[in-house]
Amino acid sequence: MVKKYPYHSSFICFARAVTGQKLSRDMIKRWFNKLVDKNDYDPKDKRKLFDQLELLTNTPEDNLF
Repeated sequence: MVKKYPYHSSFICFARAVTGQKLSRDMIKRWFNKLVDKNDYDPKDKRKLFDQLELLTNTPEDNLF
């Protein structure tokens, strides 16, 4: 995804990748910690980011982009 959108942050690419995938919160956390650059978010906001990613993973991609 990063190669396809080189000007997007790793967080934005990750959010696009999880959209509609029906991932559990634990799975989102695991892959988020491995793939998203720590400079792309404030650690204080991590819980809110997971909440948003959880909504995206349960939303069909056609409705978002």
